[in-house]
Amino acid sequence: TMAATKANKEQKYDRQLRLWGDHGQESLENAHVCLINATATGTEILKNLVLPGIGAFTIVDGHIVSGEDYQHTVFVKHLTIGFILQNRAQAATELLQELNSDVSGNFVEESPDKLLDNDPEFFHRFTIVIGVQLPESTCLRLGSVLWSASVPFLVCKTYGLIGYIRLVVQEHTVIESHPDNALEDLRLDQPFSEFTNHIQSYDLENMEKKDHSHTPWIIVVAKYLDKWLSEHNCQAPKTYREKEAFKLFIREGILKNENGVPEDEENFEEAIKNVNTALNPTKIPSAVEDLFNSQQCSNITSQTPSFWVMLRAVKEFVHNEGNGNLPVRGTIPDMIADSQKFINLQNVSAVTYFCPKCSGLCWCVGKNASFLRVVRCRSLAEEYNVDSVNKDEIASCMDNPDSEMVFYLMLRAVDRFYQQHSRYPGVYNYQVEEDISRLKLCVNSLLQEYSLNVNIKDDYIHEFCRYGAAEPHTVAAFLGGSAAQEAIKIISHQFVPFNNTFIYNAMSQTSATLHL
Repeated sequence: TMAATKANKEQKYDRQLRLWGDHGQESLENAHVCLINATATGTEILKNLVLPGIGAFTIVDGHIVSGEDYQHTVFVKHLTIGFILQNRAQAATELLQELNSDVSGNFVEESPDKLLDNDPEFFHRFTIVIGVQLPESTCLRLGSVLWSASVPFLVCKTYGLIGYIRLVVQEHTVIESHPDNALEDLRLDQPFSEFTNHIQSYDLENMEKKDHSHTPWIIVVAKYLDKWLSEHNCQAPKTYREKEAFKLFIREGILKNENGVPEDEENFEEAIKNVNTALNPTKIPSAVEDLFNSQQCSNITSQTPSFWVMLRAVKEFVHNEGNGNLPVRGTIPDMIADSQKFINLQNVSAVTYFCPKCSGLCWCVGKNASFLRVVRCRSLAEEYNVDSVNKDEIASCMDNPDSEMVFYLMLRAVDRFYQQHSRYPGVYNYQVEEDISRLKLCVNSLLQEYSLNVNIKDDYIHEFCRYGAAEPHTVAAFLGGSAAQEAIKIISHQFVPFNNTFIYNAMSQTSATLHL
């Protein structure tokens, strides 16, 4: 039965298992996500977490389902509107659970402010808390509680044609960052002993034609590099001219037929094509050096998180067994070679160093040591405080008055409007014109408070009043996908989340990440 269940899960989650593996899926299945407010945006986010199989979710929402919810949200039933009053959290939970029987759904019919008043520790139990369409005062209160408990907080808002996501996390460590276009860990300039012995087992000059044309290109480059070094005072090709000369040197090694015409040896062409990347010097990336030199890596205690303990183990390896280098990554690119030669090379490249006192996760850290990342966001309190607001980032972006930064300032202004009037501007159509002047006062007040000498066009003020705090489903759906993706990064500790504010402009279909 267990085998059948495992097989069913592998089939059900096949595509995502290819992305983040069994261990990533296990992290997802052990996660408990809290969603505050089951609006169109909130339910879209949760939909994109329920489908890949988070373990459990809890919706916190004190609102009753309204006609507006039915218009914008697909996860409420028509029957819940009218004479039958149903809590929005309950309505959304019932329909979201139908998407995936593996997921446990719960709901709390309370406002977040009431929970913060009576039981703030309620929010400590979650893997991540996602707050949607929250006013600024609630965000600050909840953000403070989660910050002190080291619980990641994702703030999301859809406001007309503008989307906003803010990640608030003290420290988020990433072991498997999956970088794009990462160079292979070939180490031809500093070959380890197993690889050196493997290279010496090839005798290119006395090989049969078939074996010669199926020798992996890494071996070809390594053999000719060895010859080059012996003829150039052990100096590897560095300049463009030297590398071009080295490519010609390799090309001369292509077998020739009885007429002196070079044979068609694709493996040698691959070698020539990959010379530039193959000759990259082996070194520890500066980002990893910074982690090695950090206080967290130096001062290990019994309370230190496992990431830093394992990083310290990698650092010790570098200084001792690694001769100044990180553990071998153990992967090689696909290439022209017969199966046995490729497997042999793969086995040699997969030399992996284990820390005797650590689990298999230490192996994972060692394998991905070149790409370890740590994301540290500022708290909402720091961002909003007059003394610590990031004025330089705001002013720099606002050199272009139409940059996405203007939408951040406008969202801050409409929150200020809400604090003063207990509603958002333009909510009532007949007050749009009056709200334009009121919102303009809020904008000027915000800029003055933070001593920001920037200009916001009246067009943006008019537009935000016309939005009336609407939550169009098209924008909510886009934001739901984006926010769920960031939540999965946080839960799985794979891929690097943004730091720290994301703005989406649906009018121009552009976006920006701001460091605030």
